[in-house]
Amino acid sequence: MKILFGHSIRPEILGLYAADSFIIFSVFYFLLISGTPPSAVSYEISPLIVAALLAVCTGLAAGVTGLYQPGNWLRAGRILSGTVIAALLVTVVGDLLAPDLLFPHSGDVWAGALRLVAVFVCAVVITRVILLAATRLGLFRRRIVLLGANGAGPLPLSWPAGDPFFEVVATLPATAAALERQLPASIGTHRPWAVVADDLHGVPAAVRQRLQARGVRVFEEAEFWERRFGRIDLQRLREGWLAGSSGLRETAVERVLRRGIDIGIGVLLLTFAAPLLLLAAIAIRLESSGPIFYRQERVGLNGRTFTLFKLRSMVADAEVSGQARWAVQGDPRVTRVGRFLRLTRIDEIPQVLNVLRGDMAFVGPRPERPVFVTQLSALIPHYADRAVVKPGITGWAQVNYPYGASVEDARQKLSYDLYYVKRRSLFLDLLILVATVRVVLFQEGSR
Repeated sequence: MKILFGHSIRPEILGLYAADSFIIFSVFYFLLISGTPPSAVSYEISPLIVAALLAVCTGLAAGVTGLYQPGNWLRAGRILSGTVIAALLVTVVGDLLAPDLLFPHSGDVWAGALRLVAVFVCAVVITRVILLAATRLGLFRRRIVLLGANGAGPLPLSWPAGDPFFEVVATLPATAAALERQLPASIGTHRPWAVVADDLHGVPAAVRQRLQARGVRVFEEAEFWERRFGRIDLQRLREGWLAGSSGLRETAVERVLRRGIDIGIGVLLLTFAAPLLLLAAIAIRLESSGPIFYRQERVGLNGRTFTLFKLRSMVADAEVSGQARWAVQGDPRVTRVGRFLRLTRIDEIPQVLNVLRGDMAFVGPRPERPVFVTQLSALIPHYADRAVVKPGITGWAQVNYPYGASVEDARQKLSYDLYYVKRRSLFLDLLILVATVRVVLFQEGSR
């Protein structure tokens, strides 16, 4: 598990991205320097740079389409749809960098797109076949020794069945005798990648140092799962857990840069989305009476409330009883136009106004209604901790967990929100924005 700019990324994802990019780079570099029209290599930009940019752009487009999501690695349908969409996205960039390479016959867009699809499908299939074969042979499997708390027996860890990348080879109590005799013997026998302890305070510093000297990583259980799954174990959070978190250490430069990015993206998005918003407003007005925009009080930074703007997707007076309700699957209050707006997330676009006003950011925990915040704070410990950063239009929870309409869903999403709060960075914001495109394209989690 690699840490990049404070965020943990699974090495198999980095490996797939690197392998795909290398194959794409190699193919396009070869095409640029041989067998293409002379003009394809007559640019001031080196063919090496052009091929590298194409590889990077294709990899980013693949990330947008979800090809590096663990659940999509071996799904043929998702691989095909993802590569086609990625190729179309990169076609525009490729036309600017090397039009004779992608469109050698009088600007044939379809030929260029098909060339990209062919190259990318081959790269993806090759790397996935290699990954599948390697995992079945156990080449990427890392051995883990678990240490239980205060001698009570094996560590009560809910290890996912059939995880091809980790294998528990031993479970030991964290007693003094076990640490002095059984643990060294287990290390010598199994040669584990890491030792995962229920509580590191029960493992003496001298023992940890000896393990690290032998190249064995030492994790506390909560930290291991945080890195592995990108979410916080809520049951193991202590008071003051946010103290010293990298996500809260924001310099003045980072603050200005983040705000500038929000304003820049917001202005561009509103400019290009204006015709779409006009059409949506007309459709809302034609279908049902009532306001076009929906205003609702939400809880923002440090518990301050603000008015959130959305396009109305439900019938007017959807909560005529006065009781706040979550939207549910197939909610009868949603209009036909509203169903389309929700599916495509067009109803969320007016929240850009909240971003420009400073109430929200583009990335952050989703703002909730005051009544739900009060209820959930009473039921879920640390729920209020998500308000230490600005709420966002999209967030880490939104790209990792489907829409929720229950206390348990709120608990699961909080585990992702608090991970974001703890490890917040511009790099993580970028990953979330890229993943949001995937969520919108494939209509994940809408109601």
